[in-house]
Amino acid sequence: MADSQSNARLRADAGAPTSGVIHVRTRLTADFTVISNALAQRRGSAVTVGVAVYILSLPTGAPVTIAALCEHFSEGEILISRALRELEAAGYLERRRERLVSGQIRTRTYFYDVPGGDGPDGPPEPPTPPRPRERSVVRESASPLREVAPAPGPAPAPALEETESPVPALADADPKAVAVLTALRRVDPRLVLSAREAARLAPAVTEWLAAGVGAHEITELLTVRLPDRFRARPASVLAFRLRETPLPVPPRAPLPPTVERPAVLPFQTCDGCERAFRAQEPGRCRSCRDHLVGESLRAAG
Repeated sequence: MADSQSNARLRADAGAPTSGVIHVRTRLTADFTVISNALAQRRGSAVTVGVAVYILSLPTGAPVTIAALCEHFSEGEILISRALRELEAAGYLERRRERLVSGQIRTRTYFYDVPGGDGPDGPPEPPTPPRPRERSVVRESASPLREVAPAPGPAPAPALEETESPVPALADADPKAVAVLTALRRVDPRLVLSAREAARLAPAVTEWLAAGVGAHEITELLTVRLPDRFRARPASVLAFRLRETPLPVPPRAPLPPTVERPAVLPFQTCDGCERAFRAQEPGRCRSCRDHLVGESLRAAG
């Protein structure tokens, strides 16, 4: 009788684990990013780790705003903003408000490999505005005075990521206008607005409501004939329509009910005393008729 044969290996390779992941590593010489195990193995949301790894892989100066991250990831603004807040609370992310030479206040984002660490040299300082240099005067022999222009100063600082703008408060917005904006996603699921966008669009909707336009008409004007694909945020499309669409003419107020006046009878001349009185047909006035009735009663009695 023949012996049974097996295709299984007689023994496992030395050092290979019996369970779990087995790494097949390739030595990379270009296009790679060094990430600490504390960040890669961070417990919690996978979106937070993915956003951190993506930001670390970007070159310096790349935009990392919520809108830019939403264009890369399939997650929405809520998850992306939550991941940025978690990274900021953990010390990986820092947002600083800096004043430019022009006087504008903008936000610059710093990302650290080690949470809370400044690196060997620390984060770069914001650019300092150049000092105005005085115009110097050079006196030459046997020649009039000549003004010498100052040397050109350093180039202006590059544009930063986000322009600081006042954030409207949703609690201060009109509740009716906010209700109209939040109900737009029932008509078109793409019209999902954040709290900041709803607060920014609410004043325009309030003006429409004050002009006598109903909520149903506003919803129809904002959702009819929308493009198949948005090139910008839905809030930008809605803001354009609220700004450029003329307000419908409000309906005329109903006139007050008219009170019918009694018909005015024409003047007639009394046949007895020739006095003027109002009556439908010619004849005698009331005094003459009463006098005739009294004489008739006396003659009969």
